[in-house]
Amino acid sequence: LVESPRHMFKRVARHIARAEKKYGDESDMEKMAETFYRMLTDLTFLPNSPTLMNAGRRLGQLAACFVLPVEDSMDGIFDSLKNAALIHKSGGGTGFSFSRLRPKDSRVGTTGGVASGPVSFMKIFNTATEQVKQGGTRRGANMAILRIDHPDIMEFITCKKNDGDLNNFNISVGLTEKFMQAVQTGGTYDLIDPCEEAKTGELKAADVYNTLVEQAWDTGDPGIIFLDRINRDNPTPLLGEIESTNPCGEQPLLPLEACNLGSINLAKFVKGSGKKPAIDYKSLETTVSNAVRFLDNTIDMSNYPIQAIDEMVKGNRKIGLGVMGFADLLFRLNIPYNSEEALEKAEEVMAFIQKTSQQASKELAKKRGPFKNFDKSIFHGKNGDILRNATTTTIAPTGTLSIISDCSSGIEPLFALSFVRNVMDNDKLLEVNPYFESIAREYGFYSTDLLYAIARKGSIHDMEEIPEDVRRVFVTAHDVTPEWHLRMQAAFQK
Repeated sequence: LVESPRHMFKRVARHIARAEKKYGDESDMEKMAETFYRMLTDLTFLPNSPTLMNAGRRLGQLAACFVLPVEDSMDGIFDSLKNAALIHKSGGGTGFSFSRLRPKDSRVGTTGGVASGPVSFMKIFNTATEQVKQGGTRRGANMAILRIDHPDIMEFITCKKNDGDLNNFNISVGLTEKFMQAVQTGGTYDLIDPCEEAKTGELKAADVYNTLVEQAWDTGDPGIIFLDRINRDNPTPLLGEIESTNPCGEQPLLPLEACNLGSINLAKFVKGSGKKPAIDYKSLETTVSNAVRFLDNTIDMSNYPIQAIDEMVKGNRKIGLGVMGFADLLFRLNIPYNSEEALEKAEEVMAFIQKTSQQASKELAKKRGPFKNFDKSIFHGKNGDILRNATTTTIAPTGTLSIISDCSSGIEPLFALSFVRNVMDNDKLLEVNPYFESIAREYGFYSTDLLYAIARKGSIHDMEEIPEDVRRVFVTAHDVTPEWHLRMQAAFQK
């Protein structure tokens, strides 16, 4: 052990605050170091894992999310592979679109041979990832995307059918609105060779869609991504189309872009208790503003492994401020996750964070200037406002951060109120949601036996020894139907 949690937070806060020197005086640096440190130690905000790992250390790479282009040539493919290895070594995850690669068995002009297709090259990327741990601490993570109209789409949809294949990749099918219309009408759609830009065949859309759904149900892959919809919200369309996301899918990026993420623990922003708890919007506003400043600073303090990425990142200065602890927030407000009131609260709180983060970005731009590509963005000439960052928000899964913060992850319902965590040396730790434990003690039904019973069941829905009003509020993922999951996601995405 080389540092305590407090030492880690001090290292991170001081390193990120050093960016202040570039824009102000030494007093700003000291003041913001203290502000950042307090925010981190209070666990009201945490940056993505690479920032916690690398800030103030030799690697110095602070971003979690990268997207790399994969060009249709041996040079292009293996340049991308090399860059991915460098990114994984530095602690980041990578997303790729393989849609530009020519389909399997098509002719290769330079050699007279035949192409092996996107899926075969994905296997090479997968093997390389196996050998490089992210920042020496975790295995690399990848996202592979293929357009629905690529001739190899059926091979791609089923490429993870066998357990263990491509285990360092999440895969997502890039859907188009034309394809979805064909699904609805029961029609066919064209397959297009990306090199020749010519039709090579057609498929019945509903059959392809059903295969996709069956595979997702059976193995968890592929996911889907709506490319047309994402590009309608592309903040810099003059710089190109968004074709991929980072490994967990929350951050759509242009080729060679990276993004620094951070998350606010919403469970920390409740005032009052009993019958009338409420969100403390004044404190949340302060934290959002400081978090935007923190994330903008990380762009200047990060040591990006590839020069072209450094230029793209500083050109657009995308940051992704998200949330965690939403399910805990609902517990504290006595609101069931699967309710209209929860959807309203989701829209209300995320709209506030979006508006406040953009305002904070505008304030930073007044002092530090807008992002370099501002004149190529959709914001140029709008209301006369300038922005420091092309994007300010995202909703990340917060797997590691929510464990550190001891809160529910992202915007998900809690998967269990009580569970047994197996840690590396096979110790079994009984964990219980702190808000449920508090209520259980207050109501007088707390016991270790009950917690183990809940851990076995996963839900308290049918446990009549627990009061009905508690069961109504403390729902878990097991109690939430797919429709409610989707409606909640839509509320936040809006």
